[in-house]
Amino acid sequence: MSVQLAVKPSLTLKRRLKAPPAKVFAAWTDPEKIMRWMGPAEFKTPQAESDARVGGRYRFVLLSPDGEKHAVGGVYREVVANEKLVFTWAWDAAPGDEPYESLVTVLFKPDDGGTLLTLTHERLFDEESREGHEKGWNGALDKLEKLVA
Repeated sequence: MSVQLAVKPSLTLKRRLKAPPAKVFAAWTDPEKIMRWMGPAEFKTPQAESDARVGGRYRFVLLSPDGEKHAVGGVYREVVANEKLVFTWAWDAAPGDEPYESLVTVLFKPDDGGTLLTLTHERLFDEESREGHEKGWNGALDKLEKLVA
């Protein structure tokens, strides 16, 4: 009898940004910059903490248009300056919910004077979560593109 493990949904997004990898990497690791782009299009990020080193933690508080707070945090697993970030991703659980942790990998590759950014978000809870994160990341990456341009 074989045991079949359920494969958790994942998503991969690629963006060409008109900025060198060092500038894009800084936008992912400097709290002042993170607050200017993190979160879906219509969300604000009034609070960001980032200790971008292996074992360091981060935490972002996102504010929806109706004023609802959403907090996410995790631990940096890999940090290669201007090249790669790998970190766990866990939303604050609602009372009674089990905390759930997924994994984000961001690659920064020099590309014709700019950066090819590849974001992979793995181990998402379900298909609905994958769709929500895809929409959220696309909105955030749109803001990041404007910030670093």
